[in-house]
Order: sequence, then C-alpha cells, then structure tokens
Amino acid sequence: MSVKQPEIVPADPVGIAAAAARLRAGEPVAVPTETVYGLAATACDDGAVAAIYRAKGRPDFNPLIVHVADVAAGQRLAIFDGRALALAQAFWPGALTMVLPQRADSGLAAAVTAGLPTVALRCPAHPVMRAVLAAAGVPLAAPSANRSGGVSPTTAGHVAASLAGRIGMVLDGGACAEGLESTIVALRPDGWQVLRPGPVTAQVIAQVLGEGELTRAASGIEAPGQLASHYAPGKPVRLGAERAEADEYHIGFGAVMGDVTLSATGDLAEAASRLYACLHLAAAAPQPRVAVAPVPDAGIGAAVNDRLRRAAA
Repeated sequence: MSVKQPEIVPADPVGIAAAAARLRAGEPVAVPTETVYGLAATACDDGAVAAIYRAKGRPDFNPLIVHVADVAAGQRLAIFDGRALALAQAFWPGALTMVLPQRADSGLAAAVTAGLPTVALRCPAHPVMRAVLAAAGVPLAAPSANRSGGVSPTTAGHVAASLAGRIGMVLDGGACAEGLESTIVALRPDGWQVLRPGPVTAQVIAQVLGEGELTRAASGIEAPGQLASHYAPGKPVRLGAERAEADEYHIGFGAVMGDVTLSATGDLAEAASRLYACLHLAAAAPQPRVAVAPVPDAGIGAAVNDRLRRAAA
C-alpha cells in the first residue's frame, strides 16, 4: 500500500490562509523558517502538540520551541528580564531562541515544556512563518519537520520524504537561508549558557550582555537539540576525514572536495546552509557509510561541528 504524500502548497496568500485554518483546527502543518522547516501546531492546544510528537516519533521528554510574532507575544508566555529584552532587541526577529521562566498563566500545553518550569521562545524572521503566525493568531510550537533524530529538512521535499503518511500539508517557501537550527541560550539567575550552538554565536551574545558564558555543564535536557544522537543520516558517520574509504560517501569542505562539498571555498556560513542538504544526499547515496572532511571550529563552524558530532554519535 502506498504512503500518502503530504500536499505541498505554495507559500502565497491562499496557501498561508489554508495553513492557518489547519493550525486553528488543531492540525500540524510544516512551514519554512530562516533556519529549517518546522512542524508547527498551536502551542496552547494539548491535542495539537500531541500530534507533533506522534508525527515526529519524538521523545516526550524533549521540549519544543514556541514561535511568537514579537516580544509582546513572548512576554505573555514567559518572564523577560533586562538581559532577555536586550537579546530580543539585538536578535529578534532572527535565529536566537531564549529559554526563560514560564509564566504561570501562559496557557501553554504541558507537553510543550516537557514539564519544565521554563519555555524556549523564538521570534522568527522568515516572512512566510511570520505571515502564518499573524494569520493563525496564536503562538506556534514548531520543532524541525522531520522524523525525530533524523536529518533536519531545509526544503519542502525533505519534509515530504521524511513525514509522508504522517502530516497533511507542507507550505513551500523554498530552501531555508540559514540551513541550521537556531542558537538556544538559557538565561539563568547567575549568568547565561548556550545549550545549542547556531547562527548567533556565543561571542556576539557576550557582546550584548557584557559578560562571558557560564562554563558549567548543562543539567539534563532543557531544550531541543541536546540529545547525544541527533541529525543522523541513518548510516555510520566518520568525522575529520581528509580522504574517504571505498565504501564511504565523502562530504568535503574547502580543499577536500569529496563527492559533494559543504563549501568549496571554505566559507563556514555556506557550510552551515548546506549541511543538511549534504547529509540528505549522503543518506540517499549507495555507499553504506559517510565520511566528512574537517571543518574549523571558529564562529558558526562550532554549530556545524556540534551537529556533525551528534550525527556521528
């Protein structure tokens, strides 16, 4: 029996209105953001959030990011101190998620926070996601639109291949510009800590907050992307590979060309934007194993290497 493919709908006004109607009805919809495609559902509806977990096969101890239209919408869900307001002014809309104390009257579904007293909030910059938020009129929980633990999707086709038979609609806004999930920063009483590296680096966060990052280890799962094994192409992955073995599909970088390259010019921003596309190609390749060329750890390279280490775990 064939698996029913989700309807891929152009992200025009008609498609956005249709997506908003489905969301208001409690149905999850895959939508583009500047980072990766998200599987969105109304964050205050227990049934809608449960549908995200079912579609992804996601562990229920792994919290979700809630997307809001602006700071005012975020303040209805969480407590913003001066640091949070400064970061929002600097990086919202954009690829920064903040883990903040949840308001007692937030109305969020319990599964969104996985029982934690905090909530992860982001104000996205992508015009389609912003239009969907405005049309739906509610905060949207939206993890990456793929099976849990797999390679994150950066095109509508990636979503359809991963979630066929599990969701009804993908809003097609083209390829994602950043191609890497948002940075997640936790604001604690005694400082701040990056829980997931991303496009907004710890260095630029420190410039805004005027203080360095806490160095102690994070305790438990506080936000998405902290599982040891994640972003995996379904094959063994070997990192730091200047050359590939005969049974390996080689993802190159810079002078190491490989079967496909993250960036032939050694551009780390390009590597971030192409990372998941290259991992999808590796997953579909005939070789049973994957090798990845060394990627420098500077700047956004730290986020690229974070994803690669989890893919290889």
